[in-house]
Amino acid sequence: MMKPAVVLLSGGLDSATCLAIARSQGFDCYCLSFNYGQRHCAELQAAERVVKALGAVEHRVLNLALAQFGGSALTDSTINVPVDGVQPGIPVTYVPARNTIMLSLALAWAEVLGSDDIFVGINAVDYSGYPDCRPEYLAAFEKMANLATRSGVEGHKLSIHAPLIDLSKADIIRTGAALGVDYGLTVSCYQADELGRACGVCDSCRLRAEGFATAGLTDPTPYRA
Repeated sequence: MMKPAVVLLSGGLDSATCLAIARSQGFDCYCLSFNYGQRHCAELQAAERVVKALGAVEHRVLNLALAQFGGSALTDSTINVPVDGVQPGIPVTYVPARNTIMLSLALAWAEVLGSDDIFVGINAVDYSGYPDCRPEYLAAFEKMANLATRSGVEGHKLSIHAPLIDLSKADIIRTGAALGVDYGLTVSCYQADELGRACGVCDSCRLRAEGFATAGLTDPTPYRA
């Protein structure tokens, strides 16, 4: 029997690749997406498209009211998304505690499913400098998860898989392309419009475009005129 795994799926390039990798490793995938008040909500439609294309046992979308807290350009419309290129430091597109919240909910579902595996498309190479995308963060969360859960206490070691953690954006794209990922289904832009068309100037757009160029592959991203 194939083992169940919970896969965090935003609808972006990285998470789609992560799902493809999990499936290639023989896991039955249970995909978890979040409507957390993000301005680029078109990514949730992208997540649905990715699941239909790549396949999953189940796909759930949870509603989180993180926009009530604000504090990020992705959840507060009064804060502008940076468009001048990736700068040093932690950008205003960082959403406070987002990965910790999402991984915790993935952990809860994994326990219910009897799964020892969670996949997340975190990357620490070509990314925007978020503190919750670092290898030491993931190691700490995995340790906590095994201390805090019934399954962990009873000896079922939970593993947090981050197969993209050390890959460049170009290598992520090459990996996904080899696994049949259609990146035209995904949305990465921090301020994509309702049709999923990208701005082309935010950090995420720049990293994505550079990744396709370096990989030597055609970028299927639709851009606003």
